[in-house]
Formats: sequence, C-alpha cells, structure tokens
Amino acid sequence: MSEPLSAAPDLTHLRLERPADGVAVLTLDNPDQRNAMSDAMTASWVEAIDALAADRSVRVVVVTGAGSAFCSGGNTSWIASEPDATVDELRTRMIAFYRAWLSIRRLEVPTIAAVNGPAIGAGLCLALACDIRYAAAGARLGAPFVKLGMHAGMAGTYLLPNVVGEAHARDLLLTGRLVDADEALRLGLVSRVVEPASFLDEVLATAEGIAATAPIASRLTKLALADGGHADFESCLQWEAMAQPITLATADLQEGIRAAQEKRPAVFTGR
Repeated sequence: MSEPLSAAPDLTHLRLERPADGVAVLTLDNPDQRNAMSDAMTASWVEAIDALAADRSVRVVVVTGAGSAFCSGGNTSWIASEPDATVDELRTRMIAFYRAWLSIRRLEVPTIAAVNGPAIGAGLCLALACDIRYAAAGARLGAPFVKLGMHAGMAGTYLLPNVVGEAHARDLLLTGRLVDADEALRLGLVSRVVEPASFLDEVLATAEGIAATAPIASRLTKLALADGGHADFESCLQWEAMAQPITLATADLQEGIRAAQEKRPAVFTGR
C-alpha cells in the first residue's frame, strides 16, 4: 500500500492512504484496543471524511481495520465511569458520536467496508453505513448491545433492517448474538467472504474497478439506492428518466461508447 498522502490531515488512531488512482483507504489504527472508537479516532475520522468529501479525485473509499479486528465498537469505558451523568448529558454526547461516525454516509462516492476481523456493536454499524461489505473468512459480526444492558445506538435499528431485513435484524438485535462470516454472507450482511491472505488485495482490486467506472453515473446510482431506494415504481421511473439523460449528455458516455466499439478499457474523466 502507498504511503499516506502528504496533503492528508494529521490523524490519530486513523490512517488515510491512496493506494491507486481514485481509491482512498481509511484504516482504523488502534490495534491494541481492537480499533475501539477512541475520542482521538473519532475526531480524526471527522477530519478525514471532510477531506475526502472535498477531494474530487476520490472515486471510492475503503474502510478497514489495523491488526486482527475491524472495530470492536465505541469506547464505552467513559459511560461506566460516569454513573452520575444525566440522561441529557449522555444524549448530547451520544448523538455527537453517532453523527461523527455516520458522516461517511454523506460521501457521494461508493464506500466499501473491508471487514478484516470482528465488527462489533458500533463497529458493525460503521460497516452497515458503507455501501458494500466484504468480510475476511473468520471474521465475526454482531450487535450485542442488549448483552451489555444498553439499547442499540449509531442507527443500528435503522441500518440493520435496511441491510438484512426485519426478521434477521430482530434476531441479531434481540439476541445480541455474533455471527461468523459465512452466516453473515447467508444473511446478506456481507456480499462476499474472502480468505484472509488475499483479502485486502481482492477488496482493493474491486475498489479499483469501481474507481474506473464513470463517476457521474456512479454517484447518481448511489443516490438512487440510498436508504432502501425509491419509494415506489413510479418514483423510480421519474428518477431514472432524469438521471439517465444526465449521464447521456456527458463526455464520459461518448468515451464509454467509443471504448466499447474499440474493445478497450474506457478512461472516464467525470465530465
């Protein structure tokens, strides 16, 4: 993987790298704590997402974890250490935490969660906030909030049903059980399971493929599919009757047609 960008923000417990054209990789980098979401990591995450949102050269973002874990969730030690905190104080703190990490949803480019190891609680919610999830064989995923005596957070009760459906979401949230990568694949929680030795290479190859597609079409497709997609069939038709002509009027469309005729890879510029 390439060195971090020289223009990247100064980050703590987080790495931002650009291994290929159009591809950005965010690595949660607190392996001694299984990449728990520390205050420093949370602040760095917001800064990194802001930088990526402003960078028009970014076409896809990959999120993964350093070491053996993807993310063990929020750093809840402060909750246990503040038994006298009021509900209002806790609410103010929690909603800021949620909004910080879920800011990845405002990126217009496709996002991939490369779940290299355990993704637990808020760590699972972070993966759910991405557009696509791939898991390394042996990874475990779950939302064991109830086993800790707490309600789910970080939009878990919205994101999980959206991804796996209501029945599976009820099972996972009410039992708090963890699932292995193979069961996660069966549930639709992840789209692919890859052996650990080749995991990141395969994810990055997929990311490079996404980065090579036409960026205007990619962004509009992501928008079309947001939050479960269209409200109804007619809404879909109306959206596509607007969005498809937008792409038909681009230089990238002409390049795509030429490339297909000339049997060569297209080179899209986002124009």
